[in-house]
Amino acid sequence: MEYSNFSREQLFVRIKNLEMLTQELLKEKEQETRLEYAWTGNLGHWYWNVKTNEVTFNPLKVTTLGYDKSEIPEHVTYQFFTQKLHPEDFQKTMDAMYNHLYGKVNVYEAEYRIKAKDGTFKWYYDRGKVTQFDEDGKPLFLAGIVFDITAKKEMQLELEYKNKILFEMSSTDGLTKISNHRTLIEHLKASITEANLTRCPLSVAIFDIDNFKKVNDNKGHIYGDQVLIDVASIIKNSIRGTDFAGRYGGEEFMVIFSNTPLSDARQITERIRQAVEKHYFVDGLKITISGGVGQYNNEAIAELIHSVDTKLYEAKRNGKNQVVSD
Repeated sequence: MEYSNFSREQLFVRIKNLEMLTQELLKEKEQETRLEYAWTGNLGHWYWNVKTNEVTFNPLKVTTLGYDKSEIPEHVTYQFFTQKLHPEDFQKTMDAMYNHLYGKVNVYEAEYRIKAKDGTFKWYYDRGKVTQFDEDGKPLFLAGIVFDITAKKEMQLELEYKNKILFEMSSTDGLTKISNHRTLIEHLKASITEANLTRCPLSVAIFDIDNFKKVNDNKGHIYGDQVLIDVASIIKNSIRGTDFAGRYGGEEFMVIFSNTPLSDARQITERIRQAVEKHYFVDGLKITISGGVGQYNNEAIAELIHSVDTKLYEAKRNGKNQVVSD
């Protein structure tokens, strides 16, 4: 670096900065020698002089992003890195640093995405700490280390995605792609708990496809499966965003109406029945459903389901293609 054109004040600042950096490097070397320094990483250390806003770092921190050493400015500021942060990670990373600078947390620690030269993003894990303070106790110098955790993060995100898929598979009926029996019961239990706490009405409907056995016997199970898929789709598209539908078992479906009195639930179940009746099923099949709907009245979950089931079978006995409520 050429210092001949520096003013006396600039030289003094530069010397002071170098003294601070040398002091920090000697301290770290001593810690490494005594095997007390735990921060080792593939991108190396960084040092930030808060007063001059100058960052000294291992070039790997930048060359890993695809930049050549010649592209690194002579004086690198803290903003040189922060302006490359992913927009979704910027504020939380800034908050992590500010919280440490203002003494709210003992160590600055953050995981963030940083933009590479080719426009892609790499994941970095960054950790640092204020090591020197001025006479007023304000942060003067920070030392830290940074890791490239891109491969690890990609594996983690892939695992999270696979776990999400597995969860959806375990909670969703494989054929109709709506919730399965287990998920329905769990949701109903939670809805009952909420109804008891809020004293809001809760209603439940159970539907059964009329004469479904004849479809399988006369047309085959491929046709029967398509009918189940279509009925599930009709139910899903006929309910509100706050309602919860699933395949209860076989050709039976359940809808849970949170914060809904019986009169409103009855209207929705009737709308579902009519939609199925009007639908054009495969090969011109005429399909209807029967339903029972009831309102929760502080009974046990088994009693509630049994009560609604009883109304469903009453609809069957009365000629099918109808909904029976209280």
